[in-house]
Amino acid sequence: MKLIYNEYSIILIFLLLSSFLSIVIFTLSYFLTPQKSDQEKISAYECGFNPFDDARATFDIRFYLVAILFLIFDLEVSFLFPWSLILGEISIYGFWNMIIFLTILTLGFVYEWYKGALEWE
Repeated sequence: MKLIYNEYSIILIFLLLSSFLSIVIFTLSYFLTPQKSDQEKISAYECGFNPFDDARATFDIRFYLVAILFLIFDLEVSFLFPWSLILGEISIYGFWNMIIFLTILTLGFVYEWYKGALEWE
């Protein structure tokens, strides 16, 4: 039982030390940097271009399409990391399940490419 408390005490010390360090760094950066605001700092920032119209103006659908495609494929590729960690320990069934998953992922990417979803004109 003492071993468990010893392991958790190390985590607690790490959390306390990191919290203290982050508070110190935040307060130092707040007090040591100049707090002058100019027109460029207080202007709105969206997608790298200057604000020029109403905030409720419509954006091109390609922004949303690229963002959604990125999220889908980024999340699906994140499943590869835990699979790669236990690759030597899983059965042949788990291996072929992941190969099928990767095949479907690749076919989806080729389909998007073929339909022109990744083109920016």
